[in-house]
Amino acid sequence: MNIPSELKYTKDHEWIRLNGDIATVGITDFAQSELGDIVYVEVETVDETLDAEEIFGTVEAVKTVSDLFLPLSGEIIEFNTALEDAPEKVNTDPYGEGWMIKIKCSDLSQADTLLTAEAYKKLIGA
Repeated sequence: MNIPSELKYTKDHEWIRLNGDIATVGITDFAQSELGDIVYVEVETVDETLDAEEIFGTVEAVKTVSDLFLPLSGEIIEFNTALEDAPEKVNTDPYGEGWMIKIKCSDLSQADTLLTAEAYKKLIGA
């Protein structure tokens, strides 16, 4: 199970990479393995400002559809459009080419409430 130590995590299995006030978000290796083959990623909230834990999109796998929860409040400034033609990138490279959105964070102090890699490992029993 790949859980990069430099990232932050949520209890809902999203990962966050902060670069200044811009956060890149995707789902974890654990989440994609639990979902199975991902066939569609839907994000219709680009250019919207949402609060932390609001639903920003959905990910559809062969066997289920799951909501995606925003880890930090802010404006969704970008969707990874490569996922429109190749949603399987979430399965093959969840922390790289399989990223989902970028957020311009409105309150960076919220990042202090996110899980470390160690805490996330405990959450999933890894």
